Amino acid sequence: MNTVSSNTQGLTPSLRQAKRLVIKIGSALLVDPEQAMPRHTWLRSVAEDIALLRRQGTAVTVVSSGAIALARHRLGFTGSTLRLAEKQAAAAVGQICLAQTWSDALSAQNLTAAQLLLTLEVTEDRRRYLNARATLNTLLELGCVPVINENDTITTEGVRVGDNDRLAARVAQIIDADQLVLLSDIDGLYTADPRSNPEAHHLPIIKTLTHDIKAMGGDPPPGYSTGGMRTKLIAAGIATRSGCAMAIADGQKQHPLKAIMEGTRCSWFLPHTQTLTARKQWIAGSLSTSGKIIINHCAAQALRHGRSLLPIGVLAVEGHFSQGDLVEIIEKDGDTLAHGLVAHDAYDARLIAGHHSAEITHILGRPGRDEIVHRNDLAML
Repeated sequence: MNTVSSNTQGLTPSLRQAKRLVIKIGSALLVDPEQAMPRHTWLRSVAEDIALLRRQGTAVTVVSSGAIALARHRLGFTGSTLRLAEKQAAAAVGQICLAQTWSDALSAQNLTAAQLLLTLEVTEDRRRYLNARATLNTLLELGCVPVINENDTITTEGVRVGDNDRLAARVAQIIDADQLVLLSDIDGLYTADPRSNPEAHHLPIIKTLTHDIKAMGGDPPPGYSTGGMRTKLIAAGIATRSGCAMAIADGQKQHPLKAIMEGTRCSWFLPHTQTLTARKQWIAGSLSTSGKIIINHCAAQALRHGRSLLPIGVLAVEGHFSQGDLVEIIEKDGDTLAHGLVAHDAYDARLIAGHHSAEITHILGRPGRDEIVHRNDLAML
């Protein structure tokens, strides 16, 4: 099966048909690095595009970076690297400016902005996830344009989403968006970095995120941005598994969304035809895991056929986790195959790894679940 198509007829999604759209905008697009001020003319054009989308019946949510970048010069933070406390201070100052900037731009189009600051814990904890979903759905039903950023004032490096590409994909999942657009400084995915390789080819349609496609991600670019193509491909995996098409498009021009509507070149990642249940979408899209379970090839094949992960297929257990925690399931000598909620804690999982389920009671000295991860608690990636 082809994973990339050069014939886009009949395949390319269209913003004109979007029902719920999430737009991600990075600091490098929103903020002039020389003046540390918003690019007001460009932002007005984006707000006009959002108003156009709203008139056609599309509910729009924005995931916007820029808080720290807007406050750096104001606070005298001119160095390339900030300490955690400095980042949090800059975020506290910059979030006010960022919210006001978006409120002004959208108000000029008779649209109401609503600010939400999310943390990794909100997207990873099932109860908070559902609460955020209810809030966002209510705002969209009221005709507001939610503007979302990670709450950098209180998060630490170890508990951050870390980039707004993945956060945008998680938001798209939360609200059941059918399209996600990552506005960038490049017009899509290439077979190699076009800035250094003149033979790189642009990929207009990506049907499936294969290992080859994932390998095309590179290191984050220098400057304010913390993303890069690698995180965009991770975002594509989260979005497409949820039934959401995702585009990577050049956002540097005026009216970038209107340009996409008119057919400008970009890369579209097609959604999976068979989407996961809402619960499994949450499991698959989770960004923070408590441990790793390495499995053999036979177990990997069983998972691909919809079966549970049994102890006999486990080669190794890494990390410290409790029963019910989220873990990565990794095929030997391969990439992460799935996410799952474990039925045993790490200590017991190590004891029963490589054994038949019938031996569990004898090994643990008490009855235990037959599976390491039940198929109902497992989501393939």
